[in-house]
Amino acid sequence: MTRGQGVPLGQAWARWILSLFYFAAGVLHLIFPAPFAGIMPPWVPAPDFVVAGTGVAEIAGAIALVQPWSAPLRKAGGIGLALYALCVWPANFQHMWLDMAKADGGAGLGYHVPRLAFQPVLIWLALWAGQVIRWPFNDHAAKAR
Repeated sequence: MTRGQGVPLGQAWARWILSLFYFAAGVLHLIFPAPFAGIMPPWVPAPDFVVAGTGVAEIAGAIALVQPWSAPLRKAGGIGLALYALCVWPANFQHMWLDMAKADGGAGLGYHVPRLAFQPVLIWLALWAGQVIRWPFNDHAAKAR
């Protein structure tokens, strides 16, 4: 089933859900930066500036992903959000190490391991929702050509 200009309905839904998620996360980065700066790896310079920049990047990527006027801009939004998810992955590891070092064990491996394991899926989802890649859903159509 497709919607509009040949975009599969699931892909359109993914685009909107991902966009809402990233927009909300971007706003949180700007309004409440301290928790995000607190999990920044020590080798990252100017953590407060980086957190603000990531918030702006999330909001810009979210808007680009759902705007209806430009397919290249949607693709750029998908690529940008995928790269963002890749770049913040070290902060997720840092968060796990800091959290697990707490006396009570923090949120535990049941929280951190799925979160870390989902990051590649989030990267793929941004690329798929932005129509940068079609794999695996339309791979068979490309092979038939």
